[in-house]
Amino acid sequence: MSDVKVEGFKTSNTLAALAQVFESYSEEEKKKEIKKTNGIFELRIKNAEGKEAIWTIDLKTSGSIYKGQAKSKPNVTLLMSDDTFQQLADGKLDGQKAFLTGKLKTKGNMMFATKLDGVLKATKTKAKL
Repeated sequence: MSDVKVEGFKTSNTLAALAQVFESYSEEEKKKEIKKTNGIFELRIKNAEGKEAIWTIDLKTSGSIYKGQAKSKPNVTLLMSDDTFQQLADGKLDGQKAFLTGKLKTKGNMMFATKLDGVLKATKTKAKL
């Protein structure tokens, strides 16, 4: 399994679980997810200490999650706190509400960012988060 954990970030546990789900997909399931989403999310997350970590969810080419900047141009870059991502992943915070209240900032295709919620929900049930 690709190592996506970063010390001091709750987000890394969630993304590690999602990465395992992606890795458990058959080639057919992976192709289906890639076709449905067809894009790359770059997540820039700041923790309580103000440190930033970057992860990429690639649902355009590889159907994987990895630590670090996107290898090719992301469709959208999402900037938020560790807590905000956790609330989004847990379904306790709506992405649009987070954006409108300034908890979530985007660079790139803002409409594509709305697809992240679907990705999190689809894989969350399998990851048992």
